[in-house]
Amino acid sequence: MQFQPAAAPTDVEVARLLATIRTRVLRLLARRGLDLDGADPRAASVDPFAEESPALAGLSSAAVQGRIALGPRAGARILQLGRDPDAPWVTSSGPRHAHLEGFDLHANQAVPADDRTALERLCRYILRPPIAQDRLQLTPDGRVAVALKTAWADGTTHLLFEPVELLTKLAVLTPRPRINLLLYHGVLAPHARWRRDAVARDHDERLSARPSADSPAPAEPRPVPPPVPADGAPPAHVPHHTSTPRHQTWANLMRRAFALDVL
Repeated sequence: MQFQPAAAPTDVEVARLLATIRTRVLRLLARRGLDLDGADPRAASVDPFAEESPALAGLSSAAVQGRIALGPRAGARILQLGRDPDAPWVTSSGPRHAHLEGFDLHANQAVPADDRTALERLCRYILRPPIAQDRLQLTPDGRVAVALKTAWADGTTHLLFEPVELLTKLAVLTPRPRINLLLYHGVLAPHARWRRDAVARDHDERLSARPSADSPAPAEPRPVPPPVPADGAPPAHVPHHTSTPRHQTWANLMRRAFALDVL
């Protein structure tokens, strides 16, 4: 298997992809009774996540609406510093970016195969904490001001929280039960036919175990009959399993990722 470089997507392709995503998401919501345009509101109350973790579901609902979940300001909107109420809603007009009725798609980031610096920057981005420590500041009245990395289109530069309000926003980042935090698509998907040829460690292991063209083929092992019991009874069937570990150990993953033997 060989990987060939593909051309970058065009702005039209990104816009078409976003329109497809929006159509399918709305169709899925309608099929599950969560369509807000005419669906039965009682059907939308059946949410397995809300039944299993009602507190976390309530925090998530408040977070996506930009409101406070707990405390004396419960239900109110998050306080924004520097916001201009009369500022128009401005969407990004950069390359390979599309915005459509609340759906937003950015597809202008790529890491070349030989750019190790960009790959390290991507890894650090994935491993970063939710909020950078140097962007948190306690105000004299005991509230927490979070400085935005870049100002929003309406001029907002800081978000102001009570301590409990900030904790509720961080609690929303708690992974839901039985949810994969990282999804692979295409040839790297778990059940992809060519995954074993694409994953580096499987490829290296097969190459080391594969005989060369000049080496003789290994002889087939001669089957060994099971021992016959002394009383003449038929031997019991003993299954023979040659299983390999499905997952690598945590220490081995750390060694591969950071070139450090933690043991």
